[in-house]
Amino acid sequence: MEAFNSIANPLSSFFFICILLLLANAAFGKVHYHDFVIQATPVKRLCKTHNTITVNGQFPGPTLEVNNGDTLVVNAVNKARYNVTIHWHGVRQMRTAWADGPEFVTQCPIRPGKSYTYRFTIQGQEGTLWWHAHSSWLRATVYGALIIHPKEGESYPFAKPKRETPIMLGEWWDTNPIDVVRRATRTGAAPNVSDAYTINGQPGDLYKCSSKDTTIVHVDAGETNLLRVINAALNQQLFFTVANHKLTVVGADASYVKPFTTSVLMLGPGQTTDVLIIADQPPAKYYMAARAYASAQGAPFDNTTTTAILEYKAASCSSNCAKTNPVSPSLPAYNDTATATAFTTKFRSPRKVEVPTEIDENLFFTVGLGLNNCPRGARSRNCQGPNGTRFTASMNNVSFVLPSNYSLLQAHHQGIPGVFSTDFPAKPPVKFDYTGNVSRSLWQPIRGTKLYKLKYGARVQVVLQGTSIFTAENHPIHLHGYDFYIIAEGFGNFNPKRDTAKFNLVDPPLRNTASVPVKGWTVIRFVADNPGVWLMHCHLDVHIGWGLGMAFIVENGVSELESLEAPPVDLPVC
Repeated sequence: MEAFNSIANPLSSFFFICILLLLANAAFGKVHYHDFVIQATPVKRLCKTHNTITVNGQFPGPTLEVNNGDTLVVNAVNKARYNVTIHWHGVRQMRTAWADGPEFVTQCPIRPGKSYTYRFTIQGQEGTLWWHAHSSWLRATVYGALIIHPKEGESYPFAKPKRETPIMLGEWWDTNPIDVVRRATRTGAAPNVSDAYTINGQPGDLYKCSSKDTTIVHVDAGETNLLRVINAALNQQLFFTVANHKLTVVGADASYVKPFTTSVLMLGPGQTTDVLIIADQPPAKYYMAARAYASAQGAPFDNTTTTAILEYKAASCSSNCAKTNPVSPSLPAYNDTATATAFTTKFRSPRKVEVPTEIDENLFFTVGLGLNNCPRGARSRNCQGPNGTRFTASMNNVSFVLPSNYSLLQAHHQGIPGVFSTDFPAKPPVKFDYTGNVSRSLWQPIRGTKLYKLKYGARVQVVLQGTSIFTAENHPIHLHGYDFYIIAEGFGNFNPKRDTAKFNLVDPPLRNTASVPVKGWTVIRFVADNPGVWLMHCHLDVHIGWGLGMAFIVENGVSELESLEAPPVDLPVC
């Protein structure tokens, strides 16, 4: 018996250790290591080859797949001729603001020839996010999908689809996009619009020299496919549809939603939408298509259409399909705000959620364009906006200026004076008819690096109010480091007496990017539980470049787990 025990104990100890390791792995997740080499690569589109900035020679860049709870360690090596940073769009970055990525906000840029390692853990998020450059207009080609699967042993809240396909909607310039934005910055005019939209990097059949490389998504008759749709376009909200097929929305911005069925999606730049599609049509080829939702009246936009092909692999299709053209879809009109609104207002959380009801910080931010008068002594060629002005943009009449010698987070963490002030206004300095005819005296904002300070744990409500200065349009507003509940949206000027009754405090959707309606408003709520400096900005890159942004400082809480981690040793210096 003693002999048996001497054998059993080591065995039981071994099994006990194995169980502990399994539990530890389930609790802490895996660590995924990646190298991102940012470099110029020849890329041919629309008949011409451009030296395009890519990651690892790929356009779009690599798709990263992780599980909820996993850690990513990504070494970014800059072999391009431009400064660069990488932003992990929608990742909460709990206490790891140093890894968030926006240039001069949480880090100085990675200079040519230098590198920086991003380290962060995915906590409590599942679904589709993405990563992209957050430096000048490099995001035009430096982007890729970030797919977060449930934890090991857990499942989706819907039947597992047979296959999953990322659908990245992008925007392509038939020239160097950095030159496009630099020319606009020099002249003060609006930048040239793109020459094409893309699906997974390809423009598709409707563009010159593009048919043979059109993206093809294969399906078997009867199967269910999960499409992870991402709007990676720089400056354009997009409608997306699949000919003759219904789309069941099950997630957005790495949060599950109450499923609903639609024939068309509308995504602002930065937004993601997960949809189930059933291959329930006669076997054939069907176009997936995307084109602009252009809400700004009179403003130029790229009015082309990108396509991919949903192709049934059934034997009955193989011979017939090769000879026939794909079935074409119908897309909404470019200015179809009714369809865009019907879509965005359908989102709900799957069940009742804990929305902050007592509010500590009640903020009201106007968002919109403006015009700067030509500076004294400036040449007319540098003032090519309307009537000899320069385009600008602002929140609460402050046009956001990024520092250049330090990042905001570094200045905050080290107490460096003179880099920013904390007097960003909690409401517009002047009350006016925001969506009506706005007096010209209100068209010119002030420039400044103004931040708004939040105590750790503060319950925050922000009313995002669009304006009709110069032109009104739909603005996709993205908050770094946080998800927020969208509790209401509407048209006209927000009126607390009338519009508070519309607040959904039961099952509002959790998002990281909100589409503020054209000539309208959106109300968001969140709890400031993530210390650091967090950018909130319009995700139309032309607008953030003009100053349509601000940043929150969220102070540390009392414990170490409520405080910002120390900066990494390889944090880039300015």
